[in-house]
Amino acid sequence: MGATSSSSIVDNNSSVHDFTVKDKKGEDVNLSIYKGKVLLIVNVASKCGLTNSNYTQLTELYKKYKDKGFEILAFPCNQFLQQEPGPIEETVQYVCERFNAEYPIFGKVKVNGSNSAPLYKYLKANSGGFMGTTIKWNFTKFLISKKGKVIGRMGPRTEPSSIEADIQKALEEPE
Repeated sequence: MGATSSSSIVDNNSSVHDFTVKDKKGEDVNLSIYKGKVLLIVNVASKCGLTNSNYTQLTELYKKYKDKGFEILAFPCNQFLQQEPGPIEETVQYVCERFNAEYPIFGKVKVNGSNSAPLYKYLKANSGGFMGTTIKWNFTKFLISKKGKVIGRMGPRTEPSSIEADIQKALEEPE
């Protein structure tokens, strides 16, 4: 379940682009397809108190910046009070119908523990800060540079709209 990588987790030469994850159909997706794009990677849940505001704002940000080189990568996670309990197809249908999500929604992952997806191990190990190496709740956000490096980590209560200036700045950076 989750992602794989041939590089070590904490490696200054590695990037998000070195990982392969599973899409909503269980097919491999090499994240190198996102080279040159600014990414916002988010662990999501459909039955969380933060669902409405986060998904609504994520959709707004995506519509505003998708044509400028911005992508949102949503990873459903059921580790926090089982707030993403159903099959992935149910999650995708709900998010697409309720919030008009057009960004990719990947297969369910674990973001904490020994079975944590390698991508999330990388994100946590390379984001620094006081949040440590665990994800505290649904809707933790990682802003990723065009080169695939973690440039910011935001907690669950950080509204997606509040990081718009950071997204704009990252989009202005050279590749």
